[in-house]
Amino acid sequence: MNVMDHTDDHTAHQAHHGHDHGGHAAGASWPTAAKATLHCLTGCAIGEILGMVIGTALMWGNVETMVLAITLAFVFGYSFTLFAVRRAGLDLKTAIKVALAADTVSIAVMELVDNGIIALTPGAMDAHLSDGLFWSALLGGFAVAFLITTPVNKWMIGRGKGHAVVHAYH
Repeated sequence: MNVMDHTDDHTAHQAHHGHDHGGHAAGASWPTAAKATLHCLTGCAIGEILGMVIGTALMWGNVETMVLAITLAFVFGYSFTLFAVRRAGLDLKTAIKVALAADTVSIAVMELVDNGIIALTPGAMDAHLSDGLFWSALLGGFAVAFLITTPVNKWMIGRGKGHAVVHAYH
């Protein structure tokens, strides 16, 4: 194998894995984007469901419950990244900056799509936690949010933004 063959193999390796050794993304793969989106979705789902359970238990109205659910979606979404980068050795201030840079757009798109679907599904806003309509609207919203947010994350990671910031610390 001559030097040029090795260079071509290395370039192909970089393109395949969506990164170079400088820590900057050289285009993101769909699996990388999907993994980042799923990571974000997990935090969002936990926060959103917890917010809806709390709002319902306290007999709050739809607006108050949705505000709590969205707030907790951001808190849990950020916390997943925050704990991961803290475990990698970052100080708290830097870890917070990384989490905000990595997740803000992803969480915002996900919450906008998911809550938009819930709000537009007839009867979903008034459905109770024990109703199938509530869960089907919520899970359907998460599925659509995943499909819409994954290309957003792919685009951002490919430009060294979003979850690409986190991957520098893995």
